[in-house]
Amino acid sequence: MWDEGKVERWIRFGRPVDDRIIDRQRRVLTFAPSSIFAFVRWQSNAFGTVLSRIDILRALEPHEAMTSIGFMRPGGEILLRMSGWPKVQFVLQLIDAIEQAGFDPADICPDHWRHIHNRLSVNQEPRDYTKQRHAVWLARKALLP
Repeated sequence: MWDEGKVERWIRFGRPVDDRIIDRQRRVLTFAPSSIFAFVRWQSNAFGTVLSRIDILRALEPHEAMTSIGFMRPGGEILLRMSGWPKVQFVLQLIDAIEQAGFDPADICPDHWRHIHNRLSVNQEPRDYTKQRHAVWLARKALLP
């Protein structure tokens, strides 16, 4: 949903498998199970920003336990959740840094998003995502069923 300057909800990264446009301000995206994506929400009123949030989620199979997220059906596994514009902006900068390092944020290890969430929750600097970390993730992923 997008209403310039009032309500903005967008996908920062991810690979939808279906994109259905409802009207000029709304569309519905569908993600494959196990895919990772970022959902950003921002809202303001006459007094300024009233909501800014970023969720990085993993889409799940129908039988997996999931968390309900506003404006998402049915929900997903929360890897990272930050509220407040300074933290949201910092996460967006981290996503940019991951892309500049040559990685697609949808392909990096889900544990790295959890790491970022945990570190930012206690006002600590998260570690960078490196080629070595990514190589370990790819090796681990190859062993998963």
